[in-house]
Amino acid sequence: MAKLRIAVVVGSLRKESFNRKLAEGLAKLGAAELDFHFVRIDDLPLYNQDLEREPHPAVQRLKQEIRDSQGVLFVTPEYNRSLPGVLKNAIDHASRPYGESAWAGKPAGLCGISVGALGTGVAQLHLRSILGYLDMPTLGAPEVYVQVKDGMFAPDGSIGIEATRKFLKGFLESYTAWVKRFAE
Repeated sequence: MAKLRIAVVVGSLRKESFNRKLAEGLAKLGAAELDFHFVRIDDLPLYNQDLEREPHPAVQRLKQEIRDSQGVLFVTPEYNRSLPGVLKNAIDHASRPYGESAWAGKPAGLCGISVGALGTGVAQLHLRSILGYLDMPTLGAPEVYVQVKDGMFAPDGSIGIEATRKFLKGFLESYTAWVKRFAE
């Protein structure tokens, strides 16, 4: 089977985002079976229902990138016990207008990294609720809440801690099998 195209949506815009680094590390771990495509969300205008019938070019691009993928991987921090506004904005844009959601039926995986042990847990819980409404079958386990530690990221961008690398490799194996269930 050809590589599965995975849209990667990082919920942080920060230049040195731990979540972007985690996503890049995951891409290195899953490169054999998955083709990770990082979806840009920093250029999306704020969602306005009055404009959804004539979407901004960045919104059209976002929706097409999601449609062109076999699965979606969300890698997000937690802001104020929920998901970041920029991520919610992207979700809203690609789900509208009603009945034309680019997300529908796309198998999803969730993960996040934080300086706290469960820092992305509530964000992922809120995200699961949204994805359920959007008809995105979401991998239930393993749940991925990674804590930032010294040596987490090697100089080449790979995951630098062996136990974390092994855990994330297992997550990617489960996620790959999940996407295959829906891609066939």
